[in-house]
Amino acid sequence: MIEVSSAQLQLWVAAFLWPLVRITAFLVAAPVLGHSSIPNQAKIGLGVLLTLVVAPTLPPLPAVPIVSWAGLGVMIEQLLIGLAMGLVMRLAFTAVQVAGDIIGLQMGLGFATFFSPDSGGNTMILARYFNMIAMLMFLAFNGHLMVIEILAGTFQSLPIGLVSFNPDAWNMLARYGATIFSAGLLLALPLVASLLIINLTMGILNRSAPQLTVFSVGFPLSLTVGLVLLMVLMTDLARYLEKLFSETLQFLQSLLLSMAAG
Repeated sequence: MIEVSSAQLQLWVAAFLWPLVRITAFLVAAPVLGHSSIPNQAKIGLGVLLTLVVAPTLPPLPAVPIVSWAGLGVMIEQLLIGLAMGLVMRLAFTAVQVAGDIIGLQMGLGFATFFSPDSGGNTMILARYFNMIAMLMFLAFNGHLMVIEILAGTFQSLPIGLVSFNPDAWNMLARYGATIFSAGLLLALPLVASLLIINLTMGILNRSAPQLTVFSVGFPLSLTVGLVLLMVLMTDLARYLEKLFSETLQFLQSLLLSMAAG
């Protein structure tokens, strides 16, 4: 008869529970794997599957009881690591959505909104469209597989029970939030500059010829030129997204190294 001691049972549970918390937290915050259209059962199943794959490769676990304050601290530690990784990836997709919002406002499509279950509020149609393209490109570049590989590697660089974090890592994460505005504006800049010139021209013409009203001429012109420029932008969007995702993954690895340095 096989006898299992309480210490051995606790070790088995810890080897499954603590990695599961980190992986599940990442899946909740990740932009593609944690999409609202994916059922929660599928997310939990994927988390359990990844945990079963990663668990045998874990370094030695800390001798900490699960039901204790120290065990709660270890669980919160895993939660923060997973959420930080998911947040970094979500920033890249948010930058693309911001570009869609800026372009939509400049084209005069600020009224073209609908309820988005992702954000829980109204989202511009162009922002939603750009987000869908970004998700498809992310899957085409095998970005989801790269992220899962990085996630599995964190159990070696950031072993369970690290106890302390480097404060500079959280400072890096906060500063990287500026990517939402810099990358988003960089993507929207060609259309914004062109449409701004058109709006300024229409303003001058309206002053010189009042019969050329903004609503009768300016709005159709801005919308038509914006659609044409969008067609031109789509030809180079894949290269831009590839560069954006590559920089995001590089920053994610730098962030994990900075956490480990603490």
